Amino acid sequence: MKILHFFVFGLLLTFGAVQAQTPSLTAPLVEKSRQQTAEPKIQIALLLDASGSMDGLIEQAKAQLWKIVNELARSRKDGKAPNIELALYEYGKDNHPSKSGYLLQLAPLTTDLDLVSEKLFEIRTNGGSEYCGWAIEDALDNLSWSDREEDLKLIFIAGNERFTQGPKSYKKVCKAAVKRNIVVNTIFCGACEQGVQLFWKDGADRAEGKYLCINQNEKIAHIEAPQDAEILRLNDSLNRTYMSYGGQKGVEMKARQKKQDINAASFSLAERAISKSSKAYKNSAWDAVDAYEENEDAILEADEETLPDELKGLDKEKRKEVLETKMKERERIQTQIQELSKQRSSFIAKERKKQAGDKGNGLDDAMLNAVREQATKEGFIFK
Repeated sequence: MKILHFFVFGLLLTFGAVQAQTPSLTAPLVEKSRQQTAEPKIQIALLLDASGSMDGLIEQAKAQLWKIVNELARSRKDGKAPNIELALYEYGKDNHPSKSGYLLQLAPLTTDLDLVSEKLFEIRTNGGSEYCGWAIEDALDNLSWSDREEDLKLIFIAGNERFTQGPKSYKKVCKAAVKRNIVVNTIFCGACEQGVQLFWKDGADRAEGKYLCINQNEKIAHIEAPQDAEILRLNDSLNRTYMSYGGQKGVEMKARQKKQDINAASFSLAERAISKSSKAYKNSAWDAVDAYEENEDAILEADEETLPDELKGLDKEKRKEVLETKMKERERIQTQIQELSKQRSSFIAKERKKQAGDKGNGLDDAMLNAVREQATKEGFIFK
């Protein structure tokens, strides 16, 4: 019997030692479960040729930014709305150093869409050398791309000069993008056949992306919808639900929000207002309501001097009451805008069909068609 006891005791010791040396089999399962429950993500880097001949391209980007955001915000994956991150580059400008490829990252991959808008409206064209390979490589290496295979990661590079310019091999760069599951789409500003001859199609093919061609000088026809006036009125009400916190920086960010409303009004403020009513528009870095929704303690425990005037002098319960009221008011306004947006989209679709010669040869049509196709492959569904 003693021998049996010693034998069983030895087995238990051995089993315990093996368990201590063997990685937990449940750890990968837990990690996988966390990944599966994480919100899906759409990341898009827009690389714009800002040389002297590209004024039309930049104007189209300004005009269509919020329309593109709205389309992305309508997508779902596994029933969840995606986090949308945009990045912005300008390349092909002589006033940027040659040692950095005549390019500049204007905005990193970010959910701060007002930042992207601000930088886009600051672009001024200037003649230069367009190093497409270098621009793509910089975006690959210097943006914080998701490491999740199920997220959608896209680069759109637009221009009108030879794709092979510069010391960086576009072939190697496009191959590197494929290895990282980042799709590179090329947009040639000009005749499609010319873009093929200048290797824009070859770049897209090597990066497993789409080759697109647009008329960068096409004037975007604005269609005024009967819902626009009410959407703009609601946008003013929506702005009043934002409360800046964090001192002067927060005040500046709220002023930036207003400035981007003014910029968008040059094209279509209604499209921007619709974006602001979606989950894609997030401002937890400066808005007390968004910050509270993301993490209650960020505002309830915040120092008095960092709070917006509406919350100063209030205890935690009173702060919470004010924030909850603002949150409900914002949700109500956003819901109203979204309902009007559906009616507006239907009206504009019908009007577009009536317009003779509407071939959809602009930046938004090119990008959205590519995004829908590539997002669908990754399991995204567009409502």
